[in-house]
Amino acid sequence: MDALDSKLIEIFDGKLIRKDLLQRIKKGTNVPTFVLEFLLARYCASDDEDEIQAGLEAVLETLSDNYVRPDESNAAQSKVATKGKHSFIDKVHVRYVETQRRHWASLENFNSQKIAVGEKFYKENKRLLEGGIWAEVKLAYNEIDEDDYAFYIESLRPIQLSRFDFNGYKEGRALMSRNEWMDALLRSVGLEASKLTQRVKFHFLLRLAPLVEANFNFVELGPRGTGKSYFYSEFSPYSTLISGGQATVATLFYNKNRKETGLVGHWDTIAFDEVGNMKVKDPDVIQILKDFMANGRFSRGKEVIADASTAFVGNLDLSVSQVVNSTEYDLFQPLPKEFDLAVMDRFYAYLPGWEMPKNSSDYLTNNYGFITDYLAEAFHHQLKSVNVYEMVNKRIKLGRAIEGRDEKGIKKTVCAFIKMLHPHGECSDEEFEQYVEYAVECRRRVKEQMNKRKPDDEFANIGLSYFNHKGEEVVVHCPESVGALATLEPSKPTSSVSNEEPTVTDTRTAAPKKADQQVTQVDNNAALKTEVVEELKEQHYTINYDSTGYSYESIVTPYLKGAKAVVIEDPYIRAKHQLNNFVRFCEAVIKQPAIDSITLITSYDEQTNVKEMASALKELQQSLLELDVKLDVQVNKNLHDREVRIDNGWTIKIGRGLDFFQKPDSWFGVGINDLSLRKCLETKVDIFKA
Repeated sequence: MDALDSKLIEIFDGKLIRKDLLQRIKKGTNVPTFVLEFLLARYCASDDEDEIQAGLEAVLETLSDNYVRPDESNAAQSKVATKGKHSFIDKVHVRYVETQRRHWASLENFNSQKIAVGEKFYKENKRLLEGGIWAEVKLAYNEIDEDDYAFYIESLRPIQLSRFDFNGYKEGRALMSRNEWMDALLRSVGLEASKLTQRVKFHFLLRLAPLVEANFNFVELGPRGTGKSYFYSEFSPYSTLISGGQATVATLFYNKNRKETGLVGHWDTIAFDEVGNMKVKDPDVIQILKDFMANGRFSRGKEVIADASTAFVGNLDLSVSQVVNSTEYDLFQPLPKEFDLAVMDRFYAYLPGWEMPKNSSDYLTNNYGFITDYLAEAFHHQLKSVNVYEMVNKRIKLGRAIEGRDEKGIKKTVCAFIKMLHPHGECSDEEFEQYVEYAVECRRRVKEQMNKRKPDDEFANIGLSYFNHKGEEVVVHCPESVGALATLEPSKPTSSVSNEEPTVTDTRTAAPKKADQQVTQVDNNAALKTEVVEELKEQHYTINYDSTGYSYESIVTPYLKGAKAVVIEDPYIRAKHQLNNFVRFCEAVIKQPAIDSITLITSYDEQTNVKEMASALKELQQSLLELDVKLDVQVNKNLHDREVRIDNGWTIKIGRGLDFFQKPDSWFGVGINDLSLRKCLETKVDIFKA
């Protein structure tokens, strides 16, 4: 132990853990840090080496007996069935199945989607319904044959502190210096502060800012292997990490069909990992994201206000020197193309990820730090209940070049540092100015890259500054761009309107210019004609027997532009392969992001397995509901015609309906998954506007 360890133990006894213990058991498990430390705090709360060793064995035994690995799910189910009940440590999710009008729970590694769950569990823990929570959960076996489930939750205990004393936290901080407290925070996330420079310490603390300051928008782009996503997936049970995948309005913001707020209403921080791979198919996502990032609210049928912060982390493949000295690239290069300047302008701070050290055991601490969950609770309390913006607003003095969003971003960053490092409220002028200067730099990095991307006057005020306590103005620079004229002075676009006097030109040279103008006019008309030719038109054609190259996407998708609802009439959505065809059709239709309603009008006869048909359609209905698409199924026994009607006016008639593909000879042949490669039956297709 060193002096800081002794001081921490004296002030925060019972709320600390030796971080090297975590390193001993962390390898070989994919359990989040806060879960492991929850167990370590239970079994290793001692400084006696023999007791610690016994505690470590107890932790490993608990993990062996109660933590289920994905490949052991069948054995876990058998254990519950044999013993009658058993406790697990796992991430628990609860979802509402509208068609059954009830809630079902699932465990991430238990491999059962129908675990009965009592109402009190998800009412007391709302985040079970959005993203799930890690918990100690006791599952019991259901002996009643008439019930349609085998397991139910008997008890559930979230892996979080049951109570948190913020006053004790503040009083403890008041007994330490700023630098001691900063080193204690860094040790709490596993880093040995004595091996880090002051600047790098600030970088690591900035990663924590979205966890402590509400509606804080943060971006970090840099090399791989620097631990960008660790803080959001491992450090706090109040943070969720979205790794790639498609970001939808229903998932992130609001599901209109279920009338439920998305992730922003249930988490303190939503982090987007590998942001360059983020798929944004619905333009509404970006528009709502802009509204939410601007003021923490949005409207989608109803007004929603939430405190969630956003963090965008990704990889920067080019060297920073190459980017800042290039006229072609900027430091926002990895972001998705849908992220326009309006989104970028809402980033409060850009952390220079290229300055972060690579993950290495050399930087890990063997000393004491706060139990991760204790610190996460402190940050959660501050995000929800502590507001220091007015205090910062009165104390800070910023230069003239700083505009509206610059000011808000800088002040929010300073607020985060005050909350993290001065929860007791006392902060010297020197310390305060360090945070202001760092915050101005992080905002200037955003401004410089926007000015480079749009080099006109809109973002030209990049000389951001502040006034220190002596009244001196300090202009802040970004280290990477000092002397890089391609970033500091990007070339301005030339104006198409000239203020110069027209010159008299000889008519013999004027004639060719006139001809050039005529040619340009002709070319423009040709382009217009081409555009008209490419507009959608009515079609009437025959798909021949054995032909390939047709799919629901190729036939229907072009005519979905501007559509929100699709009605399909087809009496033959009954057999298993026909139901599968309908699933494929729905997958094709919802690729048009504006679609929010699909109606199926179908039929059945006495040979139809109605129970199987209904079950399949209910499952599809629930699956679409998760994507905020409503499926309405109607039965009309007198139905014979087959057509698809789109609410933009187009009607598509396929003679055989959806079932115009030949049944495959083998389920392992080409065309099983890609319908455009599957052979067709002969049918007519008529596409016309109603």
